[in-house]
Amino acid sequence: MDSEPKPVASTGVKEDEPSSASPEEGSEIEHSSQEEQEEQVKLSLLTWNIDGLDTENIVERFKGMVSYVDKLSPDVVFLQELIPPYLHFLKKHFKQYTIIEGNTKGYFTGIMLKTSRVTLLKSEIVKYPTTEMGRNLLMAQVQFCGIELCLMTSHLESCKGNSQERVNQLRRVFKRLKEAPDSVTVIFGGDTNLRDWEVGKLGGLPTGVCDVWEYLGKLEVCRYTWDNKINDNKDTSYCARLRFDRIFLRPAKEGAQIAPQHMDLIGLERLPCGRFTSDHWGLHCGFTVQTQTSPATTALH
Repeated sequence: MDSEPKPVASTGVKEDEPSSASPEEGSEIEHSSQEEQEEQVKLSLLTWNIDGLDTENIVERFKGMVSYVDKLSPDVVFLQELIPPYLHFLKKHFKQYTIIEGNTKGYFTGIMLKTSRVTLLKSEIVKYPTTEMGRNLLMAQVQFCGIELCLMTSHLESCKGNSQERVNQLRRVFKRLKEAPDSVTVIFGGDTNLRDWEVGKLGGLPTGVCDVWEYLGKLEVCRYTWDNKINDNKDTSYCARLRFDRIFLRPAKEGAQIAPQHMDLIGLERLPCGRFTSDHWGLHCGFTVQTQTSPATTALH
């Protein structure tokens, strides 16, 4: 790549500081082994509306997105507004990922799974029967370090005037979150286009489900993912700062527990063309995985 943007605006829970105690003989090997084990029980996830419908500077912006994925090397990637040429290149470039798509025409969603860490068991596309924009819910049943996960992404109906359809689609997402077996952890991420009051119309989040941004303390630096006060990719005559992109977590009620650790905004660097990779910022999120023998996490149920 000609220019590699850097992730910025890191937020969330800091990792423990390393011990200052002097290592005993052989402890360096033990410490290295512990680090490898810790790495195996951390899940990284990126969700991003990459705005494939914007054809201006499309090659440079796509290269920008690819450079972020190369650099971050997330275990799971949720993409919205994929287009066929993007999908073709992703499958050619990212041989280390299994890629499934929500459609093959127009624009659609996709899920990328790092094959060395995540095993795809099955996938499913759930239709939204009354959508006027071809939207759906893309689901993947996977195993991560021996733990079963249900991964879901969607691009809910756009525009303020389509609020009721968006709420209808969110209801279907919530239904799938609630229906998953107790032994399965469910993670949803995507461009929801939601306003907070629309979530309120459904009585808030279902019991046992958390909004990861809220769980991590509602840090202001990660609040707005569609922010045309800063991001001028779209030529708008108004200022809007909205939290369209969201990640929901429903932990398993038994077995290993997954908890949010940190959240970062990505895509905040301008490319050499003067524009950003997308009109949305991406969300890069880290999760810790704790087995029954590990210290208990903060309960989300």
